[in-house]
Amino acid sequence: MAFQSPLIAIPKKTTQDVDWTNPIRSVIAHSYGEDPNNYTEECSVLQRCRQDAVRGAGSDQTARDLLYKYFGQLELLELRFAEIKVAFPWNDAFTEKLTTQTSLAFEKASIIHLISSVLSSLAQSPSRSDPEGLKRAYSNTRSSAGMLTYINENFLHAPSTDLSREVVHLLIGIMMAQATEIFTEKLVEEKKAPGLVARSANSCAATYNTVVDEMKDFQGKGVFDRNWLYILQIKAKLFGSLAQYYRSVADSASGKHGAALIRLKVADTLIQEAQRQANSFNYTFIPSSTPTLPHDAATSLHEITKAHATLCAEAKDQAQKDNDLIYHEVLPSEASLPPIDKLPAAAPITIQEIYGNPGVTKLIGPDIFIRLVPLAVHESASVYSEEKAKVVRGEVERVEISEGEIRAGLEHLGLPGQVANWRKLAEDDVEGGDGTDVDLSISVKQLAEEISRSGSIERELRELEAERGKCEREFRELSGMLDNESRECERMRAKYTPQFTQSPSGPQTANFRSNITNNLSALSSAASSDSHLLSLWNSIQSEVNLLSSGVSGVERAAAQVAAGKQNAPQADQGISLLDLQDDVAPKNGLDNKEKEELKKAITEATEKLERLGKIRRERDDVLKDLKEKVQNDDVSSLLLLNRRSQNVEPQLFASELEKFRPYQGRLAAAVQASQSIIQELEMLVRQVEKGKGIRELQRGNKDRAKRVREWERKLEQAGQGYNEIRAGLGKGLSYYESLDRVIQDLRREVKGFVSHRESERNRLVGEIETRQRLGGSPAPPLPPSSTASRGLEERLAALSVGNSPLVPQPPRSISTSTPGFPPPPPQVSTPNYPPPPPQQKPSNPYDFSNLSSVPSAYSTSSPVSSQPPPQRQGSYGSPSYSSYAPPPQQQQQNQQASNPYPPPPPAPAARSQPPQTYGSYAPSTSNGYGSQSPSYPAPPSQGYASPPPQPTYPSQPPPQNYPSQPPPQQYPQQPQQSYQPPPAQSQGSYYPAPPSRPNYTSPPPPPPQQQQQYPAYAPPPSGYQSPPPQQQPQQQQQPGYGYSGYGYPNAPGQGQSQGQGGYGYR
Repeated sequence: MAFQSPLIAIPKKTTQDVDWTNPIRSVIAHSYGEDPNNYTEECSVLQRCRQDAVRGAGSDQTARDLLYKYFGQLELLELRFAEIKVAFPWNDAFTEKLTTQTSLAFEKASIIHLISSVLSSLAQSPSRSDPEGLKRAYSNTRSSAGMLTYINENFLHAPSTDLSREVVHLLIGIMMAQATEIFTEKLVEEKKAPGLVARSANSCAATYNTVVDEMKDFQGKGVFDRNWLYILQIKAKLFGSLAQYYRSVADSASGKHGAALIRLKVADTLIQEAQRQANSFNYTFIPSSTPTLPHDAATSLHEITKAHATLCAEAKDQAQKDNDLIYHEVLPSEASLPPIDKLPAAAPITIQEIYGNPGVTKLIGPDIFIRLVPLAVHESASVYSEEKAKVVRGEVERVEISEGEIRAGLEHLGLPGQVANWRKLAEDDVEGGDGTDVDLSISVKQLAEEISRSGSIERELRELEAERGKCEREFRELSGMLDNESRECERMRAKYTPQFTQSPSGPQTANFRSNITNNLSALSSAASSDSHLLSLWNSIQSEVNLLSSGVSGVERAAAQVAAGKQNAPQADQGISLLDLQDDVAPKNGLDNKEKEELKKAITEATEKLERLGKIRRERDDVLKDLKEKVQNDDVSSLLLLNRRSQNVEPQLFASELEKFRPYQGRLAAAVQASQSIIQELEMLVRQVEKGKGIRELQRGNKDRAKRVREWERKLEQAGQGYNEIRAGLGKGLSYYESLDRVIQDLRREVKGFVSHRESERNRLVGEIETRQRLGGSPAPPLPPSSTASRGLEERLAALSVGNSPLVPQPPRSISTSTPGFPPPPPQVSTPNYPPPPPQQKPSNPYDFSNLSSVPSAYSTSSPVSSQPPPQRQGSYGSPSYSSYAPPPQQQQQNQQASNPYPPPPPAPAARSQPPQTYGSYAPSTSNGYGSQSPSYPAPPSQGYASPPPQPTYPSQPPPQNYPSQPPPQQYPQQPQQSYQPPPAQSQGSYYPAPPSRPNYTSPPPPPPQQQQQYPAYAPPPSGYQSPPPQQQPQQQQQPGYGYSGYGYPNAPGQGQSQGQGGYGYR
């Protein structure tokens, strides 16, 4: 056809811009409880998508795609924001009336109407002479009808005329009539059968007639353009004439020439009417007034009707002539003609089909608000995830059970190791089953490698023992230095009394001695720890030596153990072939028949094991693929699309879970195949073990394996003990290293103290000897009895409460040329001691002949004051001595007297005690004291404060037993040494505790800044006053040496109780 039949396009709806952002932000904040600022970009994308789709929408494919995308996003948006309220203004497509609604359904219906308009325009524009153009026109008209059908089926109570059911139904009829027209044109162009063309044309004419009847109802309402009515009327008559014409051709071909002639006459009549209307329309049509029609619509219809009228007239004249001259058939009436059948009308393309197209789905793209998932969808997705998890758990459990059965079966059958043994037996390698080639466990191999790299620990054990002995010797040397200094001090005191004023060293060395004692006790505990390590090493030394030989040495030993020896050889022992020959019992080999059967069994077992390995690998791969498939499966979009459907989840879940059915089937097949192979292997092993020779060899192999396993357990226990010893050695050596630092610091302090005391003593001795040379020979000493009485009188005189100042007595004349010793002090009242024994001949308290055999005396007294205590006169041979101080009244009188020592700290008054021997040991079996010394009487009704505890200076070897004494009174004293000794040990001490000193009473302390004079001694003839007291140098307090990291508590100086020492190795 030279001219193309014009098609009607649906007018487009128009709209204005709307604000999506604020309503969406409000819904997100109130309904979802999320921050709207997180979705600002999504809101802007949606806003821009609407503007691109509806603003100046064209009639090309780009406009159609933008509308497709926007409507798809609206569908997804409605699933999340069904309650959103946005004002959507739309103008009616026919009346131009503005309609505004806040319903999202109104926006969707308007967009669908707009899509239908664009599709009708696309069907109108292309040339249908091209097959592709004709195909696109046919598809677009059907798609337009499908869009309009969706409006009528899903949107009720239309707010505008163009969306009303009647108007939409009329538009659907027009689109379907035009689609049938395009199909008829295709049939005519392709010269299909006249009967088929007649049926299609008759269907098109009937559709147009229906539409014309419906449109007449809208006449005068100003809805449709009247040119549409002209077009529809012309096309109804045109296609009616076309149907009669092609039916006449079909009748003429079938020999019905009379009926064909009548149909040609009817066709000519219809086309003449259509031509007349087309001529009128051609004169009245103004293209600009009807934009929904092509500009050449009138001309095309005029030419089409004119051409068809000419065709019908010629065919009618020819048929009339043929009937008159040839056929002479009786012409039937028009009413008697059978009606022409109608070809079934083409169905509209529904919106589901349109959006189910992958191209359209790709145009829509991902959901703009994909991050915002409704709670109901989350819940449904969780239910589906649980269903998927059930599937995965079931398959994983099945695979694990199958794998466990496979491993248990292979271990029970001894495969694949049993196949190797069979192969050795088949090759007459009988010795191979006797244990000469034993497979050690991985743990034993690792243990042997570790111990061989670490080396032996005997050297470290010897080093530990040497370090302990070294520390003990050094502590004993320090104790001997203190004993020698104390012995020298007392020797000088006995020689130059009373001029020798150096203070006793006992109180000043108390902390040194306590430190040494505590450290020796700690060494005793450390020795017990060392002995435990040594005993543990002796118990595992042979096994450790074997492990230290490396893996090869252990394997050789394992071979001998497997061969039947009771004990494994040492690492340095070689394997004797004679021993092996004795231990190995003679074995009988297999006969040829058994060997052949065994070789077949080996081949079959190897094949089955390889097949089993392939099945296991394939099963694991399938399970891995199933897990990945389940992990990546997401049905949130499907659940979102079906959100408004009721009870759709069970069916949806069942259909989605069908995707995993192939994986489940493959796993089930793999499990079944593995079970079958295990059963076959079991039958094969049972068959092989029925042989007599195989049975005997298998029994021997099991016995050897049992012996090797027990031997390996012993090696593992030895490895644990080795690690324990290693840990204990590290702690022990670290402890002795820290103790060595303590010893060095303590040695430096002790040497400084001894050196200072020696220099001070030399100075005092020099001064005394100078005074003696200048003052002449002193008087001989008085008898002991008179000396004791004079000393008693002087002390009683010192207790006078008078206010007169104390006048020092002149020096007594001495008849001898040697310095005299002081008289023994009187017996004083001391607590907790029995009355003195009967009077015996007094012994010399300064007899130092036995000092060389005196062991070290360890003082356990608390630290003394930073100032030395006052000098006490009396015997220094007793275990401890008390000091004497005048009463307070007499101290007031002695303000100007010279006193080299500060007063003792105050103490509460002591109760009356039995007298105590002072100056020598009392001959008592309870305390072991050997002699009695002169004693001082108790002071008259005067309370005395106990001075700081003093060290013991025995004049004979210390007693072995000591009386039970109350604990000495504690006084606030200032520590004067910088070491915190390790805690004394309550158990396992090297040495017994030093004897406790009795608690003596003394007068109350004098007021501060006062000095005390000893009234028992007169000043030397030259009037020489005793020098001021030597201030003991303050030692910087240093942090204590804590050994808690090695199993010891803190040192006693830190305020904690003394406990068991020793470093921990566990």
